[in-house]
Order: sequence, then C-alpha cells, then structure tokens
Amino acid sequence: MSLDPQTAKHRLQQLTCLDPASPQSATYALLREALLLVASLSDYQILGICADTAAQGVRSLHAYAKALGYDAIPVMEAVPGAIYIKYNPARNLAYLNPYPGTHRGVLVSCQSAYADGVNDTFGHLPLDLFDADLAD
Repeated sequence: MSLDPQTAKHRLQQLTCLDPASPQSATYALLREALLLVASLSDYQILGICADTAAQGVRSLHAYAKALGYDAIPVMEAVPGAIYIKYNPARNLAYLNPYPGTHRGVLVSCQSAYADGVNDTFGHLPLDLFDADLAD
C-alpha cells in the first residue's frame, strides 16, 4: 500500500470521534501506514490515550510511542479503573489520571512549527493498532 499525504489525512479524519473498535472498512495496516505518513510530516506528536485500565493504556502508549520513534517514556503511577494518559515527547512529560468518560482509543495530535507541516488531531484510533502480534 502506498498513500499520498492528502489521502492519509482523509483516512484518519474519517475516524474522528468514532468507535475505535470498528474502524469502518479500513484495515489496521492501512491505518498504521496513514498515521505514520502524517506523523512524518509533523515535528512531533502528542498522544492522548483513553483505556479501561492503566495496564492497557500504558501498553498502548509504549506501542504507539515505539512506532512513532519515541523511547523515553516517564514512569507513571497506576490508578484503578478507566484512565486517560497524556504524553508529550517534546517535553518528555506524561501523566495518567482517572477518566470518567466513555471514549476509548488513542488521540494523536500532530504538531508542526511550520504552516506546511501537519497540525491536526486524529482519533480515537484503536488501542491495539501497533500491537506486534496483531494479524490483519
């Protein structure tokens, strides 16, 4: 598969505020390709993760961060129940808090210093989008 930047952004924008458990007709491979392409057109990405448990959220954070080229994630203290994680790799800051909402998935906010870069938020994307053992 090979996407151009406009098609990749369109594919990701179709998922905005939708249930990440059913990414319409898109395959995970196409979503991964689209996200990695738009992320490459930004300076860095801020991740927001809504998950049922801290373990699920942290696992998803590590998978997305690795896929996006980040490896230094601060340690966060787990809390019981549904959680929200925000991770800013530009500042190497992360926090994990209780989350009373019903959304689940990953928000990826692309940040660019220049007008021709990508400055947009995509998601909620599937928590398991970058799981290594995921079969398409």
